[in-house]
Amino acid sequence: MAKISNEQVIAQLNAKFGDQITTPTAPFGLLSFEVAVDHITEVLTYLKSDETLNFNFLTDITAVHYPEQEKRELAVVYHLHSLTNNVRVRIKVFIPVDNPKIPSATPLWNGANWMERETFDFFGIQFTGHPDLRRILNVDDMTVFPMRKEYALEDPNRVDKKDFFFGR
Repeated sequence: MAKISNEQVIAQLNAKFGDQITTPTAPFGLLSFEVAVDHITEVLTYLKSDETLNFNFLTDITAVHYPEQEKRELAVVYHLHSLTNNVRVRIKVFIPVDNPKIPSATPLWNGANWMERETFDFFGIQFTGHPDLRRILNVDDMTVFPMRKEYALEDPNRVDKKDFFFGR
């Protein structure tokens, strides 16, 4: 059972950061909100170090590509868990695809190292201050970022995918 509620978390964040915390929602009970890139380090530090909130576990860092959102094409997504309060939060930071830079979370959580490398590898997001930002799963000389929605999912010229082969 949670010791603090989503409402208490967002109230405490609003008291501390005011309008820097935007669009709070709770889909499926998971508190989600947005933070500007300029404030992400301050918010993450507060969430981790505040004795009441105590979001001490970084579950994941990933990204999502929204090509239709001008100047907000890339969303860096953080999932944090307060093990003592049994509460989770999702934080989204939108950044432009032409300048995909965000501060690294490795000074707060050592586990952010590989998560940021993977996010860089697949989305091209530069985590400034990262101790060793390089590809982790793809080949080093790869020039594209495969999780961006910039390429067709399949080759339209493949003949083995034609309907008549499947009785359609």
